[in-house]
Amino acid sequence: MQYSEPENRQSTEEDTMLQQVPNRKPPPEQTGSSCSLVFLASASILIGLATGAICGVFRLFLKGLETARTDLALRFLHGSPWEGCFLVVGVALAALVAVEMVRRFAPLASGSGIPHVEAVLSGVAVPAPWVLIPVKFIGGLLAIGGGLALGREGPSVQMGAAAANTIGRLLSLGRADCRALLAAGAGAGLATAFNAPAAGAVFVLEELVGRFEARMVCAALGASISAILISRGILGGQPDFIVFHQGPPEAIAKQLFFVMTGLMTGLLAVGYNRTILAALRLADRLPVSIPVRAVLIGGLAGLVVWLDPHLAGGGDWITQAAINNTISWRIIPALFVFRLIFGAISYAAATPGGLFAPMLALGALSGLACSFVAQILSPDTALATTPFVIVGMASMFAGSVRSPLTGIILVMEMTGSSDLVLPLLSGSFAAMVVAGALGDTPIYEALRLRAATGRR
Repeated sequence: MQYSEPENRQSTEEDTMLQQVPNRKPPPEQTGSSCSLVFLASASILIGLATGAICGVFRLFLKGLETARTDLALRFLHGSPWEGCFLVVGVALAALVAVEMVRRFAPLASGSGIPHVEAVLSGVAVPAPWVLIPVKFIGGLLAIGGGLALGREGPSVQMGAAAANTIGRLLSLGRADCRALLAAGAGAGLATAFNAPAAGAVFVLEELVGRFEARMVCAALGASISAILISRGILGGQPDFIVFHQGPPEAIAKQLFFVMTGLMTGLLAVGYNRTILAALRLADRLPVSIPVRAVLIGGLAGLVVWLDPHLAGGGDWITQAAINNTISWRIIPALFVFRLIFGAISYAAATPGGLFAPMLALGALSGLACSFVAQILSPDTALATTPFVIVGMASMFAGSVRSPLTGIILVMEMTGSSDLVLPLLSGSFAAMVVAGALGDTPIYEALRLRAATGRR
């Protein structure tokens, strides 16, 4: 759940993405009529089917674009410099088209979209219109498929919320039920983005609404389940990452190493949050327009694609390589710093794109580094690297977003590692403690605070 009182939570997305309600209204559940639970459940299934279809196709197209991007870059890598320039210009133009679509047709589609969804559920912003869906869909394909270090979950969550709001209005439902369905649609979008139905439902309760409501639970479960049924028909049911079973860590003493992983990763998560915010502040001060900024950042992403396509995009290749332990310990610090800065710069482009996938890739690198440190500290103990990588992923999420249950369940579903519950709890707990002790603000709350003060 959210670890602050709901009435004190600051809301709103970036100022170009948010339409604020002048005077905050009473909580949505206190206004409007409520339909029967059976009808709400039926509506949630309908919303899940729509969200699963939209976000499933979105993810399918993204996979195709990422494969084509990698193949093209590898072919150009051994060709003439002119071919590489063509790739750089192409990605820059893709970023420009994405940001212009956002500016002209749906300003709320900029960035992740999750802070805006949270603002809507808090009653301080109005829901996004249906036109956001095609803008977020196409803009996300151009930006993420082009190679910017952005995640697919932000667009999926916001498109699911927009689809739910549209369907709720068509069904003439009351405000409370529209709110429940909007949250459910957002959770279904997350579930589809990572093939993680349980994480999608928990995300609704822990991060989006911050409290347990029976009707909200029913809607979230109905939407996530139906969305996954549709998306798995499109994408298949395999987990996002391939993990070879290594068995649970049997020694209690080993838990100390996972606590160490959480402490280190929690510190890095604070650095991640502050780097994102610093990049946005720097972008505000640049004497260039948003389209020019998008072209420059797109050109940088194109250069990364040309030189090493595996380092571009959301970071799934890096996460899988860390799980497989095919990354040398010597390059982990440089790779971490590169992806940290590249991800922050990519988010400052104001194109559609999320933060989860790049964040998980950084957590995987942190966990891999911690496995090497643990082996040095205990050379006589057999330690598998994969559990450390998985714990690092969850710890990064817990330290940055401050939603540990969502992070733990999400990582377990993405990797099929249900036997690592205790290490995941240990690492996430330690990361939460570090982030809280340093007074760091959760990333989405920090983005809402920036918007509330009139800054991006």
